[in-house]
Amino acid sequence: MTDLDTDVCRWPAVDQLAAMQRGELSARELLQETRVLFERRNPSVNAVVTTDFDTAEQAAADSDRRRSRGLQQRPLEGLPVAIKDLEETAGMRTTFGSLLHADYVPDRDTLVVERMRAAGAVVYGKTNTPEFGTGSHTYNKVFGTTANPYRLDLSAGGSSGGAAAALAAGLVSVADGSDMGGSLRNPAALCNVVGLRPSAGRVPNWPMANAWETLPTNGPMARTVDDTSLLLSVLAGEDPRCPISIQQPYPPAVKQLSGPLRIGWSDTLGGLEIEPEISEVLDRDGRRTFEQLGHAVTGCEPDMSGADEAFRVLRGLGYANNFGDLLSEHRSEFSPELVVNTEYGLGLGIDHYFSARADRTRVYYRLVQLFQDIDVLAAPVTMALPFPARDVWPKSINGVEQADYLDWMRASWRISLTGFAALSLPCGFTSGNLPVGLQLIAPPGKEGLLLSLARQFETARPVWRIAPTFHTSEECDSSTTLSKKGQQ
Repeated sequence: MTDLDTDVCRWPAVDQLAAMQRGELSARELLQETRVLFERRNPSVNAVVTTDFDTAEQAAADSDRRRSRGLQQRPLEGLPVAIKDLEETAGMRTTFGSLLHADYVPDRDTLVVERMRAAGAVVYGKTNTPEFGTGSHTYNKVFGTTANPYRLDLSAGGSSGGAAAALAAGLVSVADGSDMGGSLRNPAALCNVVGLRPSAGRVPNWPMANAWETLPTNGPMARTVDDTSLLLSVLAGEDPRCPISIQQPYPPAVKQLSGPLRIGWSDTLGGLEIEPEISEVLDRDGRRTFEQLGHAVTGCEPDMSGADEAFRVLRGLGYANNFGDLLSEHRSEFSPELVVNTEYGLGLGIDHYFSARADRTRVYYRLVQLFQDIDVLAAPVTMALPFPARDVWPKSINGVEQADYLDWMRASWRISLTGFAALSLPCGFTSGNLPVGLQLIAPPGKEGLLLSLARQFETARPVWRIAPTFHTSEECDSSTTLSKKGQQ
């Protein structure tokens, strides 16, 4: 690893934009630098799995023309990005990580893609994801496994693992992610980048099987807090196709904190088993930094009883609705995790649904009450460090068996259930040079507070500057990549 990063592709997006605005860098030059880095590094990490550089070069040239003509600059003008492969991209293959859609080329963009293109982003590819976003380890039968740029034999997390790995490796300026059970926050923590799960409706989702769904949401990912806020401002805002969308636009700039906050410090998020090295880094580099910044930090463990069963039931019902009709015909093509989730959901009844809804409400009310005494809750993002990429999930944490691939993700999805906003922030590194993320949680609508606190922390501890070290042999040939199919 190195913190002397001079790679233009790993500059903050706001710095890339500023350099282009000053005429010191063009969109075409930035795309070319990104392509060079892609060709060197992507074979090792397998983060970007489908590309269309010809179309991207046309978009970059258009951005340069807009600048040369003095036209108003769009928020992401000329920034190279790759879209998560769960989002449909008009004219570019979208597989959802599934063999069922291995050759699917949509004729429309989803709302997230619409907004990023309209903001001037140069879309050159798609980032890898597990099949239909199932699980927090990015592998599938179409493209293989995404590796962690900080150690190529370890997982990058998921389901936005391709996005997180691409950010860490400098292959994109900003990235879209999505999050139900931690699919945005987990990979951010494992890859030393920022990931924000916003309040329901802050980033409208379209299309959706259930337009009123609140458990999953899209959100921004980036290397820095300022870049995360910038992308949030692009993705946020009302859309009539999403009935829960929040009407107010979101400002791109992060506000300065006006004074110290009351921070509740949770070691275990209600009694979860957390690997000791994670707790050590969070306490040493996280809690201590907040105290040095003048915040009032007090121990605080939320009562999350009922959360686990409620989340599993609501998630399972969603899988039954989305994939139940496909299971009998395509079982052999589905991942084991997708099959298990769908079968579980199909076995649930109306009583399970009402019980889960009641438990969700109780958990939410308890968290609301907790926040009468604190402004922000700080907690682990993940229960485990990056694990071997050959595994599907960590089978044991602190000697406690993880019953299935969902168990080890509870530190994230317990918060998903509540609808509270949550942000994964680079906090520090273990003695073995593995990244650890800190989760900051606030009531719905308080994304601005989270970003302000995160930016203050990042200024004091710019952990994002610690970049992965790629060696020539790793950039040219990596045995950890299971497949490089799909690059076109």
